[in-house]
Amino acid sequence: MSEDFYKLLGVERGASADEIKKAYRKLAMKYHPDQNKDNPEAEEKFKQLTHAYDILKDEQKRAAYDRFGNAAFDGSMGHPGGGKGFEGGFSGSFSDIFEDMFGDFMGGRGGGAGRGGPARGADMQYTLEISLEDAFKGREAKIKIPLNDTCDKCDGSGAEPGTSVETCPTCSGAGRIRQQQGFFTIERACPTCHGAGKAIQNPCTKCHGQGRIRKDKNLKVKIPPGVDTGRRIRLSGEGEAGMQGGPRGDLYVLLAVKPHKLFRRDGANLHCRVPITIPRASLGGEVDVPTIEGSASKVKIPAGTQTGQQFRLRGKGMRILGSESRGDLYVEIFVETPVNLSKKQQEMLKTLDQDFSDEKSAGKHSPEANGFFQKVRELWDDLKD
Repeated sequence: MSEDFYKLLGVERGASADEIKKAYRKLAMKYHPDQNKDNPEAEEKFKQLTHAYDILKDEQKRAAYDRFGNAAFDGSMGHPGGGKGFEGGFSGSFSDIFEDMFGDFMGGRGGGAGRGGPARGADMQYTLEISLEDAFKGREAKIKIPLNDTCDKCDGSGAEPGTSVETCPTCSGAGRIRQQQGFFTIERACPTCHGAGKAIQNPCTKCHGQGRIRKDKNLKVKIPPGVDTGRRIRLSGEGEAGMQGGPRGDLYVLLAVKPHKLFRRDGANLHCRVPITIPRASLGGEVDVPTIEGSASKVKIPAGTQTGQQFRLRGKGMRILGSESRGDLYVEIFVETPVNLSKKQQEMLKTLDQDFSDEKSAGKHSPEANGFFQKVRELWDDLKD
């Protein structure tokens, strides 16, 4: 590649490391292959940008480039054997760049194993099902999770009690070794201790030198009022134990609110479908409506109420997370048709139906039905014409 790396990234030769990083990030997002699937030129541009940033982000490489130019990096664009310069393909280079740019957001490179010292334990996720009432009130829940926990025999050291853990002779406890390649010093994990920095001559017979064993762990989780499905609660340091005394990972409790037999949730609001009889809908009255806190509220039903009408009870919905406020409860009326009628009841309804079917009273008592059939008659008349 002959193009000047600084010009390629659009920065001055004396630009700071932060300025170079910001310039690369902006251009990498623009030319990333995933954003330009049908543009091979963009992919090539992305590779050039990545290679330029790989050189300029490293102080030693940048100094060599400033002094010798591209001649210091023959064969570095993923073509091993093309020269005797710095070795390393594009994919490995971009992986380092990605971690360098976004490591603060992603938790670093493996929690410590790659940079010396015992490896950090893995993060875990546990799905906890709770009732709608628990989501409303909040509560403390007890959970049991299977995980790799600290070995109780060696206290996580990995060594048999009574024996010592020695410093790794290869890396002198650093967990990393360095090798000189041309102009540069390459650092990688120690092949003897795999980054732990320690050497165990007498492994613990219970954990076999791992420093951890598989077991069930009981924990308590505090659920705040107003949570909903998908909410995650982080328990710092309650994940898996690290290898050979490494720091613990975190536990993330994912909440799943179970469907309720009476209420349907919509954010902070609740919906409840309440059936009433035909006489109650016709004459009006009051109905008792359940609430999420376990009490009942009276709702006044006006005469002539129809199926689908809603009544709003302010402040009777769910609690809002992190607030004293509450949503509303919407009561949806369903007028139920009676079943299993006695002969007397059937005769009464027949009489009532005859009264409602009279042309003079139909429009008065059943305006919607009367209007519908009027439109049907008009349609038939139009078809005859």
